[in-house]
Amino acid sequence: MGLFDPITVAALCAGGLLLTLLAFRRRQANSAQAARKSEPLDTVQAWPPEAARVLTIAERRAYDLLRSALPGFLVLAQVPLGRFLRVPTRHSHAEWMRRVGSLSADLLVCNSGSKVLAVIDISPAGQSERSRRRHERMAAVLKAADISVLVWNEDHLPSASEVRTLLGAELDRANGGSAAALTKSTSSRPMPLIPVAEMEELLAHGDQAALDMSMEPVPSAFFDDLEMAPQAGNRND
Repeated sequence: MGLFDPITVAALCAGGLLLTLLAFRRRQANSAQAARKSEPLDTVQAWPPEAARVLTIAERRAYDLLRSALPGFLVLAQVPLGRFLRVPTRHSHAEWMRRVGSLSADLLVCNSGSKVLAVIDISPAGQSERSRRRHERMAAVLKAADISVLVWNEDHLPSASEVRTLLGAELDRANGGSAAALTKSTSSRPMPLIPVAEMEELLAHGDQAALDMSMEPVPSAFFDDLEMAPQAGNRND
């Protein structure tokens, strides 16, 4: 068989044509994929939203507890730090927001003028190490802003009298002394609280899905693994 046997030549030509066709198809697929990535995604269609509650069951209990124990004070829930803290702009504000600014404080205790006096952080059972570090960093930022932070275990919330004892001095200091009368007047007459079991019955009676776990809020650490990598030269603390 000679070097230029017709069958060999035909096979080589067919193989070359097939490789060229495959390379062409691959380039087409890559171009189409790049075009799809460059197209803006529809917010609703790409991320179909589903309603969830703002507060977990434990946070709702703590919220009701604060409202009952501290009449006259404003209690807010799930407020991002970037909403009530100001920071200098000599460094990237976007980087600060990435680190802690987008984190939400579970519960805020404010005076009637909406000044934040204290933050209540509800600690869940089984909190991951990464989530714990993020909340410790958040607490450090709040304390640097002279805002008291109290961490409550979701399974062992304090009583109303304990809330007044824990928060009385801090609220008095942060509110310029106007909280003293409140703590004195309420310490001898603790306000009645609805027992947990009865509260759940009322919730369930007034809202049939009150204890539906599928409606529970998105965990605060849900996006921990999706955080952007820290920029070179930046400390992550």
